[in-house]
Amino acid sequence: MRSGYGQYSGDMRARLLLVLALCAGLLHPPRAFAQIQLVPVATGLVDPVFVTGARDGTRRLFIVEQAGTVRVMPVDGGATSLFLDIRSRVRAGGEQGLLGLAFHPSYSSNRRFFVYYTRAADGAIVIAEYAASPANPQVADATERVLLTIPHPSFSNHNGGMVAFGPDGYLYIGVGDGGSGNDPSNNAQNKDVLLGKLLRIDVDRQSGPLPYAIPLSNPFAGFSDGRDEIFAFGLRNPWRFAFDRLTNQLWIADVGQGDREEVNTPIQHGGNYGWRVYEGSACTNIDRALCVSSNYLFPVFDYGHTSGRCSITGGYVYRGSRNSIPEGLYVYGDFCSGEIFTWNGTAQQLVLDTSLSISSFGEDDAGEIYVVALNGVVSRIAGANGGGAVCTQNISPSQLIVGRRETATISVTASAGCEWTATSTVEWITFPSGATGAGSGTLTVSVPPRSRWLFPRFGFITVAGRTIVVIQR
Repeated sequence: MRSGYGQYSGDMRARLLLVLALCAGLLHPPRAFAQIQLVPVATGLVDPVFVTGARDGTRRLFIVEQAGTVRVMPVDGGATSLFLDIRSRVRAGGEQGLLGLAFHPSYSSNRRFFVYYTRAADGAIVIAEYAASPANPQVADATERVLLTIPHPSFSNHNGGMVAFGPDGYLYIGVGDGGSGNDPSNNAQNKDVLLGKLLRIDVDRQSGPLPYAIPLSNPFAGFSDGRDEIFAFGLRNPWRFAFDRLTNQLWIADVGQGDREEVNTPIQHGGNYGWRVYEGSACTNIDRALCVSSNYLFPVFDYGHTSGRCSITGGYVYRGSRNSIPEGLYVYGDFCSGEIFTWNGTAQQLVLDTSLSISSFGEDDAGEIYVVALNGVVSRIAGANGGGAVCTQNISPSQLIVGRRETATISVTASAGCEWTATSTVEWITFPSGATGAGSGTLTVSVPPRSRWLFPRFGFITVAGRTIVVIQR
């Protein structure tokens, strides 16, 4: 009998290589098969931290870059243009920068929008109002109207950064606890400061010297003990919150410290969400005597720092029309692990494991959800079959065996208009002709040369949610 690989057919050879790899522990398949895919819509960005639509009927996306710029583009893709540039006013880096953007509910007629940024001079948090140019809706006027300034003097982290209008027409503001570990000034539990809080203000009226008014229904408005702007407190670093556009329910993702990441919903008027006494559902023992559970509101769910997870990035309840995922699921991720999850009211489910540093999620005017990666890409979430229930796709072959230096192809057979994308788990597998497509097409896969090796190497690519093993002999 002859020795060597030559005695096997191509199919048998592939099966043998795969079995050998599994037995040797060389092959590490993804933690879960993809149930969604990401369709890039904007690339080449610099530290993007948020994306949103204006809900003005123009079908545009506005992308916030941390240094102090906002870029605008058509929702279906295309070039971005500069909408706002306030870099001279912004201190950027780490957790500081231009962090939030919200368009007025009547933006189509009044052109007003609001930003949340870290002030260059002293690191204070600023909520400011701008307006789009009446002559050119693609550009904002440079005139700034500062509404609220929150001192943040001691540390550079835990700036919060989200602003959004609620169904009541008021502007909600998520503010971090002031930074460092264990909230050393106990800001989150102190109702006389605005750090570590969810705030609510009325930007359509003024109250005395303030450039905004206090909603009369705010829990500490008037003569009550506590700052009038506070709506809820006991937050560590709320990194993204969102209103369900169908039910109006508010969801807040609060970044934990060393053990737990949490999501709170519904948000109660005047509710105390526990930090620094509790991290998630666990007592921190910082103020052990205060760990009386009846005094606090606890997350609807939390998760531990396992499998590389360490910092939640809050998202949205899906209400889009493309059937990208089942309607009503809450979509969120973890900045450290790059994983994207859904929550169905009972359990957390991993739907995509990426290598991205997920800085934010966003929602367009139609309710489709986008993923913002700090490395410069904004992508729309699409179903594993391309983003719609009517899409059908077939991928061939189911495995690739390549030589020392080779380009191979994968055939994608898909319904007309079905979008698909490809990703790789290893750096040595690339897609020289691009990693996205729509309808039927061919994906080119390239591997670099190798020399003087004893064993084959293995990697995975995912095409339209289907995982394919690549074996380089």
